[in-house]
Amino acid sequence: MNPERKRATAAGEFWSFSLAFYDAPEVAAALLALQDEAGCRVNLILFAIWLGLSGRGRLDQPGMDEAERAVGSIEVEVIEPLRALRRRLKPAGDPDIQNLRESIKAIEIEAERVAQTRLAALAVSRCMAEPSDRLNDAEANLDRYLGAATAAGPQAAIIRRELRRLAAKQ
Repeated sequence: MNPERKRATAAGEFWSFSLAFYDAPEVAAALLALQDEAGCRVNLILFAIWLGLSGRGRLDQPGMDEAERAVGSIEVEVIEPLRALRRRLKPAGDPDIQNLRESIKAIEIEAERVAQTRLAALAVSRCMAEPSDRLNDAEANLDRYLGAATAAGPQAAIIRRELRRLAAKQ
């Protein structure tokens, strides 16, 4: 398979994983709490756990730094301002404003997809880990990204519960 096809495949797998994981009970609320209360980036959390759970292994600190660099500018310059605007418009009762808000949301989601495509490109050349290591790798990646204090919190526990559920199905 050529490199471009590998990147596209990884990006599609990561996006599908993210949508399904985010949709699991309590996960969206936990991820958004980590974003809003701890300053975490949801795409980096999802990348860290997908990388491990998909068998692409553990992130070391240079790998985590590379992931942060890959999405830093799009997060700061595009996604965060769109999110802030969308949230400011939420209480508006005007139907036209709500239609605009939905359009902004669609652009925000597309920007999230671009960020995930950049992250997935970092996973293409990684060797596949043994299936027995995948859950441990995903949890180690989550811990590395969140840091000890946040990784011990209730939101991380919700994410771990879903990781374990997914790992048991594999």
